[in-house]
Amino acid sequence: MIRLDPGEEVLTEVKRICEAEGILLGEFRALGAARYLEVGVYDVAAQEYFKESYEGSYEINTIFGTITSMNGEVYLHAHLSASTLEGKTIGGHLNQAIISGTCEMVLEPMEGSVGHRKSPITGLNEWDFESC
Repeated sequence: MIRLDPGEEVLTEVKRICEAEGILLGEFRALGAARYLEVGVYDVAAQEYFKESYEGSYEINTIFGTITSMNGEVYLHAHLSASTLEGKTIGGHLNQAIISGTCEMVLEPMEGSVGHRKSPITGLNEWDFESC
């Protein structure tokens, strides 16, 4: 279990912890409050990410992410759902979340490793079970 404090960025801290602890496979989930979010949506046909940034007060409903490796480095993939003060929901592929209040996270390491390879069909970095 991990607590993030105001000003800390979620993915930066997860990667730092994984590198320090030698974690190359696992998952993480979180909730909390953020002051800045950057999320994206991938257009498969165009093979391009479109991203939006949000500044203000946001309730993190959920972050769910996987921890794998790519080229021997920690590789994180996470999605976020968050609510505005007006109760509207935003979400997508998480690029950045800076905490405003706190973030409560559960990080679960797993045994083994899973790599990535770029799909020639989608352009996405997909899990590669053969490289393990």
